Amino acid sequence: MSEPNAQIATRLWTPQGFREDEWVHAESADALSGNGRFILPLQAFLDLDPEVRKSAKERLGVLLLPGDALEKITDLLDDVSLVALAFPAFNDGRSFSKGELLRSRYGFQGTVRATGQVLIDQLPHMLRLGFTEFEVSHPTLIARLEAGRTGGIPLYYQPTAKPGGKGAKYSWRRVPAA
Repeated sequence: MSEPNAQIATRLWTPQGFREDEWVHAESADALSGNGRFILPLQAFLDLDPEVRKSAKERLGVLLLPGDALEKITDLLDDVSLVALAFPAFNDGRSFSKGELLRSRYGFQGTVRATGQVLIDQLPHMLRLGFTEFEVSHPTLIARLEAGRTGGIPLYYQPTAKPGGKGAKYSWRRVPAA
């Protein structure tokens, strides 16, 4: 029998299901001397020699905290294959805006990953904004994802990086029920 407060391991989920995580969160650029793929904090990423960034692109990711300015990396998006956006608390949504801007304004085609407090009601919104990977540790969300239930509401009021389905999308364009 497990302890009620036992720590749940973080798992990586994509829209194709759970999978092994190829990426490791590292504290400094020293990690690049080894094998593997590494997600560096913003300052460690910015401090890298430009040639090192370019040569390590396929194994290099950057983590942005909510208070980090996205504009610090927008000119360097060609040098990174993954941008991880942190959600340290359920009520801090600044990383939602960063995810949407990466896709719509800056045309980032790489992986956008959500880390931290990824919760059930946020997942459908994150998918619509262009997030492609999720570090999941919330037990209820893990159970729902294992059951193939991502949730969400099929009617949207606002445009995003990923278009909604067919039908009315804006409240002022809706047709009253007959």
